[in-house]
Amino acid sequence: MTRTDHRGMCVNGASGPAVDEFERALSLLLCGRGDPAAACAAALADSPDFAMAHALAAYLQLCGSEGAGAGRAAAILPALRRTARSARERLHAAAVAAYAAGDFEGAAERLDDILIEHPRDLLALHQGHLLDFYRGDARNLRDRVARVRHAWSPSLAGYHGVLAMHAFGLEECGDYAQAEESGREALAIEPADGWAHHAVAHVMEMQGRRQEGIAWMLERERHWAPDSALAVHNWWHLALFRLDSEQPAEVLALYDARIAGPGAAALDLVDAAALLWRLHLRGVDVGPRWTRLAEQWTPFACDGWYAFNDAHAMMAFVGAGRWDRADLLIATMRRRAERGGSNQAMTREVGLPLAHALQAFGRRDFGGAITLLRRVRPVAARFGGSHAQRDLIDLTLLEAARRDGQPSLLRALAHERLSARPETPLARRYLEAAAGQRGAA
Repeated sequence: MTRTDHRGMCVNGASGPAVDEFERALSLLLCGRGDPAAACAAALADSPDFAMAHALAAYLQLCGSEGAGAGRAAAILPALRRTARSARERLHAAAVAAYAAGDFEGAAERLDDILIEHPRDLLALHQGHLLDFYRGDARNLRDRVARVRHAWSPSLAGYHGVLAMHAFGLEECGDYAQAEESGREALAIEPADGWAHHAVAHVMEMQGRRQEGIAWMLERERHWAPDSALAVHNWWHLALFRLDSEQPAEVLALYDARIAGPGAAALDLVDAAALLWRLHLRGVDVGPRWTRLAEQWTPFACDGWYAFNDAHAMMAFVGAGRWDRADLLIATMRRRAERGGSNQAMTREVGLPLAHALQAFGRRDFGGAITLLRRVRPVAARFGGSHAQRDLIDLTLLEAARRDGQPSLLRALAHERLSARPETPLARRYLEAAAGQRGAA
């Protein structure tokens, strides 16, 4: 039986209650809340031939950017292909197949093909947006949403999610005013939209609005923190604001209470590694935290699914002094750089040289780290993440220049940072360090 979802899109193989469960799962996914997989499973239990629910189930496995999830998505693919009856559903099957095989570009293109004909396909938009993020495609983060907004209005279910996605894309393209406006508009519709909170936090981070950022996160914590898959990442943003405000003790407390969880999801481990590395660069003693984090990253040392994750695993291994695991990870990345798939280029062009740079930094070969980091910086977006996340490369380069005694490079980099964030105390400290090194010379 053909029915329609809550935006008028035709769906096959679903009962009315199954459509409602599918919509509930999609709503939870958009906000990053609850258990969308359970709602999706309920839809399939009611209607086993519900093609779009099979597609959602597969995408939920792929969202975590882990090789194991790709394997589980591939196992769902036969059911999706069997139940897909419309051209749109068959394109979703093609997108899932490409994604699970590691062809991120092919998956992103198939999702764009869907949106050209069906601009209200919210699942296609959401998954395309995530793929644009994972691939560091700032223009498409913005323009994939811009191409479909004409078909949306506040009366449509999920409109807040469209605004939130557009907000993040606008921020990554440097249009901070429109990004913040779109993010706040999304939150006026749905205060629990964690992605919209995240987009506004990114704007404040990029503009160096530290105290405003702290207030923004704390005052609205009741909206973005409870029962949220995005909570760790949003706590990470609060930690960045506190770190930039020279509050390392508060950052460590946040790490222990909110970021260093018992789980081992790669997305959360990325935030944990990135935060400890930033503290490490500032000379903050993080104690045994590195050791525990390295243990959590160890199962991913042979994954080779996503170079962005691999680089953060390397931070943990270097921080813990686990050079055996660092070498194992390098071997995995080298094999990945020789195979096909989107991650081949990500690893070859960015992930592997960055991993070597982090190793060099950890072994106090700061000159070697500088050489590698300077080559990686111009192409770093190719392995995904946001500007805020990739800022770690610049921060590592700054500290390597200081430790290697290169005052001219340090001064240049500090001025570069001040031009973007005039109020940042860190850049001013590096300028003072550069002046002191030049004076000593």
